[in-house]
Amino acid sequence: MKPEIDNTAVFQPLAARLRPASLDEFIGQTHLLGIGKPLRKAIEQGILHSMILWGPPGTGKTTLARLMAERVNARFEKLSAIFSGVKDIRAVVEEAKKAREKNSQKTILFVDEVHRFNKAQQDAFLPFVEDGTLILIGATTENPSFELNNALLSRARVYVLKRLSEEELLQVITRALQDHVHGLGNLALDFPLELQKILAHASDGDARNCLNFLEILSDFAELDNEKFVITEKLLAEVLQEGIRRFDKGGEAFYDQISALHKAVRGSSPDAALYWLARMLDGGCDPLYIARRVLRMASEDIGNADPRALQLAVNACDVYERLGSPEGELAIAQAIVYLAVAPKSNAVYVAFNAAMSDVKEQGSLDIPLHLRNAPTRLMKQLGYGKEYRYAHDEPNAYAAGENYFPEGFEKRQYYYPVQRGLESKIAEKLAQLKKWDHEK
Repeated sequence: MKPEIDNTAVFQPLAARLRPASLDEFIGQTHLLGIGKPLRKAIEQGILHSMILWGPPGTGKTTLARLMAERVNARFEKLSAIFSGVKDIRAVVEEAKKAREKNSQKTILFVDEVHRFNKAQQDAFLPFVEDGTLILIGATTENPSFELNNALLSRARVYVLKRLSEEELLQVITRALQDHVHGLGNLALDFPLELQKILAHASDGDARNCLNFLEILSDFAELDNEKFVITEKLLAEVLQEGIRRFDKGGEAFYDQISALHKAVRGSSPDAALYWLARMLDGGCDPLYIARRVLRMASEDIGNADPRALQLAVNACDVYERLGSPEGELAIAQAIVYLAVAPKSNAVYVAFNAAMSDVKEQGSLDIPLHLRNAPTRLMKQLGYGKEYRYAHDEPNAYAAGENYFPEGFEKRQYYYPVQRGLESKIAEKLAQLKKWDHEK
């Protein structure tokens, strides 16, 4: 029978029981909390300011906020942006005002998932952050630049928390195994280091998930020669479902599709396959990836190899017919082809340049000679007059003809590259330009 853990809060999860009680116990984020770092100095000197803690789950955002409050002897109020509204904010503000007037005590308001507050809710903080009623500490897993109001961002510093390294997660595991008061030290678990490394790797930089896994492992550890042993079989069973950080609506999602796109653009089929696998492993809809591959085919390969777009279209069709996992191979095939294909963004650049001119110049009149003339009146007005039918011209080309609006200086948007089929296109355009000059 396993010994009981001497802990009055034993009902709490292991991750909650092992929250660091001081900055020295805090594992990770040394770029912010290392000796001599500005944020650590501010905390140690009791000089706090409103801030946004931005980082993946399990990196210590809530814990850090609590440590700050304890360090400066401030009241700690916590709201979840998922369940709270303006009414809750006002209630916190009233209590903060009373504490300041009665005891000159500061109030730290910690808002978890702060990016989920709408503009009105975010604006509700501003007057009380400005007058010092509240020190706001917001926690978010999303890029504050996209999710938070500029007014709020201008009044709070943003600190980026990083996912924990495997070495740091091993420190988390060691602390849990050795702590006899809040951790698992009384169990004397036999947990081989090589298996600890597997757990650290599977936790994917998330200390909370790491400790949750460890707690499950301790519950099911097998008794062997009066020792509770965590075996490779048990670890595999607990980790069977695995965890991967892939928020379909969050920044990690867009970072990974960005990495995939850039690997294709950079002609790295192996890296492209890696990011494809990461996204599929994380639960991304393969059809979404296939649609993005269509964009890559036009944006980065273009006319250097028009077959790339067709192959991308085919990959979409194959996946819609076969589904997973068979259809995923067609997407992989298209991605590899795009990665090794000759690259050209000439059409992409040309299209953007043309769109820019259209927006800037407005609706310029269409030249009469380019207009259609289906009626007698239109013909009398000169519609279609002097239009040169290219097929009747030498080489099926009306040399010197102008197809732009009158008064609009001729532009060259499309500059084919000297790669793939576009090198042949460049040769043809050069010949056409020569005929124009000879006209």
